[in-house]
Amino acid sequence: MAVTGAAPLADRLPVTLGLYRAATRAVTPLVPALLRYRLWRGKEDAARLSERRGMAQKSRPLGRLVWLHAASVGELLAVIPLIERIRSKDFTLLVTSGTVTAAGIAEQRLPPEAIHQYVPVDTPQFAARFLDHWRPDLALFVESDLWPNLIVESAGRRIPLIVLNGRLSERSFRRWQRLPKTIGALLGRFDLCLAQSAVDAARFTELGAPRISTTGNLKLDAPAPGADPFELQALTQAIGDRPVIAAASTHPGEETMVMDAHRRLRHSFPGLLTIVAPRHPDRGPGIAEIARLSGLEPALRSQGERPHDGTDIYIADTLGELGLVYRVAPIVFMGGSLVSHGGQNPIEAAKLGAAILHGPHVFNFSAIYQALDESGGAAVVTDGSKLAVRIGSWLRDEPARQVAAATALSALDTLVGALDRTVAAIDPYLMQFHLEGETPDA
Repeated sequence: MAVTGAAPLADRLPVTLGLYRAATRAVTPLVPALLRYRLWRGKEDAARLSERRGMAQKSRPLGRLVWLHAASVGELLAVIPLIERIRSKDFTLLVTSGTVTAAGIAEQRLPPEAIHQYVPVDTPQFAARFLDHWRPDLALFVESDLWPNLIVESAGRRIPLIVLNGRLSERSFRRWQRLPKTIGALLGRFDLCLAQSAVDAARFTELGAPRISTTGNLKLDAPAPGADPFELQALTQAIGDRPVIAAASTHPGEETMVMDAHRRLRHSFPGLLTIVAPRHPDRGPGIAEIARLSGLEPALRSQGERPHDGTDIYIADTLGELGLVYRVAPIVFMGGSLVSHGGQNPIEAAKLGAAILHGPHVFNFSAIYQALDESGGAAVVTDGSKLAVRIGSWLRDEPARQVAAATALSALDTLVGALDRTVAAIDPYLMQFHLEGETPDA
């Protein structure tokens, strides 16, 4: 294709990638044991383990096939509108992800014609088996989930590779700087890198990506998450007129601080209900135990429970229901930010009218949090005590909270447009596929 770049051959690999390929080839016989261990921990789907070895359970459809890889839930949700745009151009989409939760979201949200598969474990054998079956015409990798064997094997088949919504945190950037030849060999195999921000673009450029375009963050263009109307009505009725706050996508250590804030506030705000939606829903029972040890009464949504008058902490340990949480909680603390995870995505909460609180560790979404903070659409807290103070101020001053929520929406409006820019960037590839017609072996 005229639009593809020069895909480097495997013999150009630096020593580090050569060693990686040799090591992953050598450990291939151990992968079934690894998968069984992950299955025991609830991190794999027993019915689809073969997909992790590159073995498809579905036939390849006729015609051109666009493969899009999104590592987990956040990345997948961000590209659902893009998948719909590509599908409208009469291309079949193969979507891969690596987590059980993302597979569940794919089942709920992907267009009916799209195919979902688990991404194969990154060994040369499994990557080759996957690519030999699916024979994608274009490969789109979301953000920075770059698996060396998949990239090398794809480039060896002359499949055009594009990074979508590219992001490199400061931590990842510094780590890759220690292996310049390795990351350079991987990024050099991509035709195009579409970066979220100018900072990300500069980092990709320094690490060796040959063609860069700053298209913005697709998560800003994704629609707000939905909520089941029946469940929303039932939860709203169960809450009644109680004051409500939420802690979304929390990580270990943060729930304790959130509960500490709840204890500080409950006497000033009788009936206060705190909803905790952990980043990993399987942690729900453990969080309930933390609440009990703190002298608080929990309820678990995964057990079919709804908050009652005695419930202090309502644990939303279910999949795909943040849209429900954000609709009933006017104040939301975004997790992953009081621990050094890097922060979780605040966009959905802001779009649904919540006032946003977060900790200092937000490097995963630094540009977005900067825009929210500078406009007054969000506020930073550093510990459970300050979290309680800020929540209390917004619970007492409803107009101030509403101003913060409205300001957050306005700040996000200045950052939208990534979807249209991304579609424009990949359109030349899609147009050329139409001009060339069906694949010769289809």
